[in-house]
Amino acid sequence: MNTINKTNTMCLKKLFPILFLLLTFNFYGQNDKSKDDNFKEKREQIKAMKVAFLTTELDLTSSEAEKFWPIYNTFDDKQFELRHQKMKGIFKRMQDSELDKMSEKEAAALLNQIQDNEEDLFNLRKKFISNLKGILPSVKIIKFKKAEEDFGRKLLQQYKDKGAKK
Repeated sequence: MNTINKTNTMCLKKLFPILFLLLTFNFYGQNDKSKDDNFKEKREQIKAMKVAFLTTELDLTSSEAEKFWPIYNTFDDKQFELRHQKMKGIFKRMQDSELDKMSEKEAAALLNQIQDNEEDLFNLRKKFISNLKGILPSVKIIKFKKAEEDFGRKLLQQYKDKGAKK
């Protein structure tokens, strides 16, 4: 039974970023100004829910919170830029009509861009964790990572529940 839970957790960990990206880029695919405003509003709502969730889960002291939140907000903004802004152009080139016309050389270049972006994300997270080590005990950093995973699952479940009601 424990193996099944680990497998489900691993699948969720892999699926959540993909689902989130797909949902996010669905908003980007349309040029309607109200869609952009709607996306920004939803992003802010999710961000507020995440901050509240992390605050509850981490139980930071006032001193820890004072140091944690500026580092986290900077990290979150940079992560958003890498995941969404930079990938936006890449995803546009990955449309079916574009893929069919793409040469092997163009595909290799696009793949390199994707890999570079993934490496940038990895390095950003690595630096973030390193910065946290200076302000939080290791146990709280692990709690943070768990809280992020839990929040992702909660958000995904809310999305599933909302979709089931339609």
